[in-house]
Amino acid sequence: MKPSRARFIVLGGLCMAAALAYLTRNAAGTAESTIRADLGLTREQSGWLSSVFFWSYALCQIPAAALSLRLGARRALPLFAFLWSVATALFGMGGFTAMVVSRALVGVAQAGLVPIAIAVMARWFPRAGQGLASGAFGGFMSAGSIVGAPLTAWLIIACGWRPMFLWYALPGILWAVWFTRWFRNQPAEHSAVNEAELNLINGDTKIVKSVDAQSSGALWRVLVTSPAMWCICVQQAFRSAGYIFFGSWFTTYLQEARGVELITSGWLTALPLVGDLTGSLLGGALSDMVLRKTGSQRLARQGIPAIALFVCSCLVFSAWFVSNPLVAVLIISLGMFCAAVANPCVSTVMMHVGGSHVATVSGVMNMCGNIGAAAFPVLVPWLLTNAGGWDAVLIGFTALYVCAAVFWLILKTKHNMFNCSTARLAEA
Repeated sequence: MKPSRARFIVLGGLCMAAALAYLTRNAAGTAESTIRADLGLTREQSGWLSSVFFWSYALCQIPAAALSLRLGARRALPLFAFLWSVATALFGMGGFTAMVVSRALVGVAQAGLVPIAIAVMARWFPRAGQGLASGAFGGFMSAGSIVGAPLTAWLIIACGWRPMFLWYALPGILWAVWFTRWFRNQPAEHSAVNEAELNLINGDTKIVKSVDAQSSGALWRVLVTSPAMWCICVQQAFRSAGYIFFGSWFTTYLQEARGVELITSGWLTALPLVGDLTGSLLGGALSDMVLRKTGSQRLARQGIPAIALFVCSCLVFSAWFVSNPLVAVLIISLGMFCAAVANPCVSTVMMHVGGSHVATVSGVMNMCGNIGAAAFPVLVPWLLTNAGGWDAVLIGFTALYVCAAVFWLILKTKHNMFNCSTARLAEA
């Protein structure tokens, strides 16, 4: 009997949710100048519209993960998708204060996406297939960003920015209805999963199906005292700070440091995102292949991202010496391709060390990442004023990926940190 392929439908649903989430979250950035001119906002007010999402998104990672444990992914993820869709619609209907509130609500609702999706992939995919699944999920985040920029611009011209946000609310609501009807929390509960697929999923997966009987205090004591968890969170903060450069200051960097015109800078900004998309897809498949060939968790899930991030830093730094803007962006894009190879490995490590608490662990990790994402755009103006201009920014951007690579080398993951009471926490 050949295994059924229901797990790939699950993955397709998660990828669609990721694309829709990034489409809606980035639409405000693409429409920023139009909204600011239409409402007569200051740049500081526009900054609040941008930053409020990241702070609410970061701070609600852990509460969203906790809620998902209570509701189950089948109810929690559609609920979050419905809420971020409604908040997106409200963004296009109100004044400045209402828009700030709705933007914060989008962050609150989308905070549950990554922790829940990682927990679902851990439950629905065998260990040797989790890298590919994670890579596809991460890749579709970038796909949503890549498609969203030109689509948003076209819709603003075609129907105006307010109706555009109303249109963007509809797909998420439809997705929520479909996912609630089709998805099941456990593969064994789904009629589309045959015995061969169930055996394939469970064959090498050690995920505990129920939450460990562990007090909240004990859970957080393990997280706070685990060197492995610290390494995971710090590398995520560095990587996210580097990635957000493309969603905040990269277009301005091209215009001011490279002399690129506005329209051209918009197209060039998409190139690193394409590198991120393709790197995520390849990185998951590569990590799974190395795991199957060598059986080494450390090489497949940690060695690959450490090497890829170091190569990324070298490429980004080398772009400093290139005068041609297009060539420099292509080199940086190749660096982002390498950096994205590490993306799926983050999720697979979460599945490996998190056990039945994978959603909570992923929420903590993603919270730290978004704190880094919120901090670096604020640091850039200081570097421009006090540390040598755009050259200092590019060097700082390079340093972020060097630091991330170092923490991947330090990281050790031998055991599920919650289910091995005698395991040394340094090897959690």
